[in-house]
Amino acid sequence: MNMLLIIAGAASLALLFCVVWGMLLRKASLPPGPRGLPLIGNLFDLPSDYDWIHWGTFKEKYGPISSITVMGKTIIILNSLKACTDLLEKRSSIYSDRPTLPFAGDLIGWNQQMILSPYGSSSFKGMRKMVYQFIGTRSSITAFQALQETEMKEFLIRVSRDPRNLSKYIRLTQGAIFLRISHGYNIKKSTPDPLINLVETAAQDFYFATTKVWMVDIFPWLRHMPLWLPFQRTAAKYRQTNTNQAEIPHNFVKRQMDAKDTSYEHSFTSQYLLSPLSPAEEHVLKYAANALYGGGTDTVTATLSGFFLAMVLFPDVQKKAQQEIDDAIGQFRLPTFSDSDRLPYLAAVYKEVLRWHIIGPMGIPHAVMEDDMYEGFFIPKGSVVLGNLWSIANDPQNYENPAQFNPDRFYNVDSKDSKALDPHDFAFGFGRRKCPGQDLADANVWICMAMSLSVFDFSSDNSEGPPRAEFTSSTVSHPKPFRCTIRPRSTDAITLLQAIESEVSLSDDNSSVL
Repeated sequence: MNMLLIIAGAASLALLFCVVWGMLLRKASLPPGPRGLPLIGNLFDLPSDYDWIHWGTFKEKYGPISSITVMGKTIIILNSLKACTDLLEKRSSIYSDRPTLPFAGDLIGWNQQMILSPYGSSSFKGMRKMVYQFIGTRSSITAFQALQETEMKEFLIRVSRDPRNLSKYIRLTQGAIFLRISHGYNIKKSTPDPLINLVETAAQDFYFATTKVWMVDIFPWLRHMPLWLPFQRTAAKYRQTNTNQAEIPHNFVKRQMDAKDTSYEHSFTSQYLLSPLSPAEEHVLKYAANALYGGGTDTVTATLSGFFLAMVLFPDVQKKAQQEIDDAIGQFRLPTFSDSDRLPYLAAVYKEVLRWHIIGPMGIPHAVMEDDMYEGFFIPKGSVVLGNLWSIANDPQNYENPAQFNPDRFYNVDSKDSKALDPHDFAFGFGRRKCPGQDLADANVWICMAMSLSVFDFSSDNSEGPPRAEFTSSTVSHPKPFRCTIRPRSTDAITLLQAIESEVSLSDDNSSVL
């Protein structure tokens, strides 16, 4: 009898809670924002480019959390670290989904990729698990240090031979590292490699698919229109690229393994193919590997491009980092990963690069899976949630003089900013959508910075003067093309480069067997 009373009482309390919660939700209002128009809402408040700057102005007008409504869809804008952490991190169980994007997701197939895969789906869980098991810890990525150091030596030789094409060799080298890790594939060194070209094309496709306004995203029923329509033809073209970047390298690994060629290079893909996989599991593997090499190549390339731009613009920082390398290591060998603890200023430079040039200024949009309340505001189920990482990186409450490039904010114990917020706390995303390859990306960037500064000086192009700190308006933001002068630092650096050139090979590749 007592048990029945307890159950009845609990049921009554639960019912009362639901009623009260429903009343609160009905009374609560959305976060503040500009007044919209009938039917279309705030359609004309959407930015055409540099959306992080546009949404950043909302913080002054409406506070750290604001909202707009477009064609009945609520969009929540988060402009502070606290708001992003409270929702995207601490409540990640309901804030980790992705918005439905009919053009990029359904028509092109990017919803098969980890970046847009629905949260909770078996494919998302499978991809995430595979990647984390392979590169998800600092200890796991030490296995790649010899590879990273070797590829970086090749990078130094390419740049010394052809300094005008720095940006080309950044992408080439990062593609080489990630493709060897993901598929055991050696790229072409002397001429354009087909898989590197494929990664670049896919990155451009993703930018156009996710940043442009496609009518099918506003009116999803348009996806059923004839295939000869322009947007359908564009989607088909992008879909083929998306499929190719998953299928082609995967099939390369399978052919190498099926040939019983024991010389094939161990990789992320080959490790999982050693065990029997169902068709569904193999599909997940293809796209997990694709996330590793496709996403990693573009993002690390953007970060390193920002680093080299900063070295050109801020020569005093460059000289200070070089002096630290000389004092700790000397000028007769290259830095290695074993030297990282002896180069704290270089670590501070990296943190400042992450902050100064935040490569994913708005991250990737999240979607909330349940009705929620935050700071007295109602956030409806299905709302798109945007975290403005650029706003966090440029918030005077987080960083003194945020417009200034100043690694000392992470290094100088006497600085007011000496305990400044580490950009790693937000630059790689939040919660269950945080980049699983953060440690690998950090390692790629660090070894490139250390080796490059040990042998080269980077300065403004004499014919054009200092470049401008200008960046592309894209999901992954890169510095706009800039020119600079790159020279060996000294006769010792020239001797070191000559010694490196004699030990590295720029000829072997796998492109002929794709």
